[in-house]
Amino acid sequence: MSNATKTDSLRHFLQFSDFSRDELLHVFERAKIIKDKFKRYEPHRPLHDRTLAMVFEKASTRTRVSFEAGMYQMGGSVIHLTTSDSQLGRSEPIEDTARVISRMVDIVMIRTFEQTRIERFAEYSRVPVINGLTNEFHPCQILADIFTFIENRGSIAGKTVAWVGDANNMAYTWLQAAELLGFTLHVSTPAGYRLEPARIASTAAGALKEFSDPLDACKGAHLVTTDVWTSMGYEAENEQRRTAFADWCVDQEMMAAAAPDALFMHCLPAHRGEEVTAEVIDGPQSVVWDEAENRLHVQKALMEFLLLGKAS
Repeated sequence: MSNATKTDSLRHFLQFSDFSRDELLHVFERAKIIKDKFKRYEPHRPLHDRTLAMVFEKASTRTRVSFEAGMYQMGGSVIHLTTSDSQLGRSEPIEDTARVISRMVDIVMIRTFEQTRIERFAEYSRVPVINGLTNEFHPCQILADIFTFIENRGSIAGKTVAWVGDANNMAYTWLQAAELLGFTLHVSTPAGYRLEPARIASTAAGALKEFSDPLDACKGAHLVTTDVWTSMGYEAENEQRRTAFADWCVDQEMMAAAAPDALFMHCLPAHRGEEVTAEVIDGPQSVVWDEAENRLHVQKALMEFLLLGKAS
């Protein structure tokens, strides 16, 4: 079994940059094959003897459903844990939790707060650990977003992605993706909510362009994307953020400034009339429902890769 001992070949997916460009392209290609099998009701059960532990310290809909359904569809088993029904909620050191859980399962997905928390878990885990979301990064969502772009428009290399809104975990993950996959990221955020220079790798600077006006960020973009203005953990700032972000609502004017065949994405849940208008998210350029479904397919490919290596 893969969880017998910790080896040098053990891989985690804690942030987008944990994989090389070639490894990411392999995951996208496998996701395409796995999705095609799913649509044709063709069984794909390479993980029939494996168990996934899902650890939730933050609430979830899409992450839980996509990982749980995906593991079952690949023939595996799933254990669901939250802070309320495990020792994590009773101050057990996360290092001890990692030591125990990773002796009993084959792969772990964690949705938590600080990135350092998942890194500490991974350091003491004998099995692969996947970041289902942290305050700093959301790599599985960006996997799904880029796969959705590839499905609809082909390679994302050389394209322009416009991020409009908060400099949150999604924005920083998009920046890692831009550097690895060779596209340009336009970012527009209100003053006081911009990307932190200390968190931008020096090698990523060439992939990033920042704009004070969101309309300028959208000009010529092949993909326009956003997120809620108030991420989990920042609810106390909600009213302050609603005021600060008022001009950063993605609307038809912004989409008209983008490339004629530009797509719109949102990782959901969405607040129509806040970060995006109903006309955009429910309009013909929106691919948010494909994007949401594709969490299932890319995560199946991701787990397959982490547990079995490159499939032929």
